Amino acid sequence: MTDSQSKPESLNPPPTAPRNLTGGGATRQMPLLPAMAIVKTPYFHVLGYSVAGEESVVQLPELNLVFDIGKCPRPVLSSDFCLLTHGHIDHSAGIVYYLSQRFFQGMAPGTVLCPAGIAEGLAGIFRAWAALEGKVPEHRLIPLNVGDEFEMRKGLVVRAFATRHSVPSVGYLILDRREKLRPDLSALNLPGHVLRDMRQRGEKITYTLDVPLAAYTGDTNMAQTLTQDGVREARVLITECTFFEPGHRRRAEAGRHLHLDDLIEALPQLRNELILITHVSRRTYLRWAAKVLAQAIPKTGNYPRVEFLMEHAQKLSVRPGKAATFTPPEPPEAIDAD
Repeated sequence: MTDSQSKPESLNPPPTAPRNLTGGGATRQMPLLPAMAIVKTPYFHVLGYSVAGEESVVQLPELNLVFDIGKCPRPVLSSDFCLLTHGHIDHSAGIVYYLSQRFFQGMAPGTVLCPAGIAEGLAGIFRAWAALEGKVPEHRLIPLNVGDEFEMRKGLVVRAFATRHSVPSVGYLILDRREKLRPDLSALNLPGHVLRDMRQRGEKITYTLDVPLAAYTGDTNMAQTLTQDGVREARVLITECTFFEPGHRRRAEAGRHLHLDDLIEALPQLRNELILITHVSRRTYLRWAAKVLAQAIPKTGNYPRVEFLMEHAQKLSVRPGKAATFTPPEPPEAIDAD
């Protein structure tokens, strides 16, 4: 008789039960698939995934927003505001899941900003899904026309700007809106009580200063998209550039997408600190595109730094459970700008 046979049954350890990944037991780290990009800027992180025709989703976690929703990777659930540029499915497929999961996880209802031209279509999707789910997830739907603004929180404003795509579309400019003392009054160095008395008399003692933090184009095909007021000065410009082959200008125009030549045409007018290129297709190798880009940028002149978002792709891990507390980790090679 073996030792194990001679021991009382109660001393034999029971088989190990499988761990519940979302419950108790040791914490597990689960990979996020596909690999997502993380770019650190002095103002916020840019977290996202963008491949033409497959999925586009770009989150600025510190600003509590996500541009487009792609298939709704779990980290973006933490953003209260989803800014859809247009209705193509690679940019909008995850919208109902975004709203439903926020409700399921006890988060505040999501707010969806969209071009006015697709608002009714989105509302119809929500109603159709309610026929399957039993109810429409609680949400706010905010239609925007070009030039319309929406205050996400005090001092943080989103403004819709013009783009041109094959369906109704807008881009989004994120503004840090500040009230500043008028320069003439500031020069006088007046005491606080004098300024307070002037304000109480109804005098305007301040002016509004808009600092453009980020601009996101979504899909578009005109170089003028990038040179609009605010867009060209945004600290970080996130723009599509789908075509790089010299002979693909017609294809870019037909699909209403930017060609590299459009970006290079606009570049001398751009004052951005960083330009992140999105929406490159799988048929384009990033290393090759990076070489073509480097050769196309003029050798003389003070131009913005231009990089590909997906050059910064990495395998991330997040804790199982709620996504509300997700914070992008420091990337292995963080990007710091002066």
